[in-house]
Amino acid sequence: MWHDAAVPPPAEHAVPLVRRGGRTLDAERAGDGPPVLLLHGLTATRRYVVMGSRLLERSGHRVIAYDARGHGRSTPAPAPGAYGYADLSSDLHAVLDATGSKRAVLVGASMGAHTALRLALEQPSRVAALALITPSYDPALPASAEALSAWDALADGLRRDGVEGFVRAYDLQALPPRWRATVEKVLRQRLSAHEHPLAVADALEAVPRSRPFEHIRQLGAIHAPAVVVGSRDEADPAHPLAVAEHYAGAIPGASLLVEDPGSSPLAWQGGQLSRVIGELAARAGAGAA
Repeated sequence: MWHDAAVPPPAEHAVPLVRRGGRTLDAERAGDGPPVLLLHGLTATRRYVVMGSRLLERSGHRVIAYDARGHGRSTPAPAPGAYGYADLSSDLHAVLDATGSKRAVLVGASMGAHTALRLALEQPSRVAALALITPSYDPALPASAEALSAWDALADGLRRDGVEGFVRAYDLQALPPRWRATVEKVLRQRLSAHEHPLAVADALEAVPRSRPFEHIRQLGAIHAPAVVVGSRDEADPAHPLAVAEHYAGAIPGASLLVEDPGSSPLAWQGGQLSRVIGELAARAGAGAA
């Protein structure tokens, strides 16, 4: 069994480590106030949730962000397949405990959104509110062999030739020409931020094969305030707008936010996204502590 241990409260912007057995989750905490916890997506790091915006911590929130296992500066999982949502949810629980957060506003992007939902379904008392950014998991559509093959190709490219191999395996041609340069730049930046790229390759194979929950109707049990941020398919086809719409329709009282047609996705705009999260946290009120 892993044992969790918190590091003494750090100064603002210092980096505490959540220790789990012989492994660590690299995290940071900044600001004072009700906790807002940021969870990034697959192949990203904690920098890629609100894109470096400091608006939340400057407006009275304690912002906690961490690198998922095997990502960023966090150490790899104990086994290549130990990147499923049960593992990721357990890590999230450990971070909440280690930072003294009885309840928090959970802000998750893609894999992070699915992880937040799993915890919300398993331990609703720990969740003050949910901001779900570009979810992609559709429980009604199990991952096809073709889709899994594409994930495996990304993992293989990363193992064989690092960032360049990953970028070559990524289907940039599926994007409209106006978005290709931006997406390629972001891919190179975030793939270069990992201390353990082979662990990220393991996660690329394991996460798409894991199911955070079984049925969309399960989301009807969530009663925390929630907002779902979707992206239009032209700019972000890997995160279908239809999935965000399904989530927003299934979670009682949830609102759906999407950028205007032709605009840059809201999920890419850290300042605007932070304002949305701040408004959600205000709705949660004293529920976060």
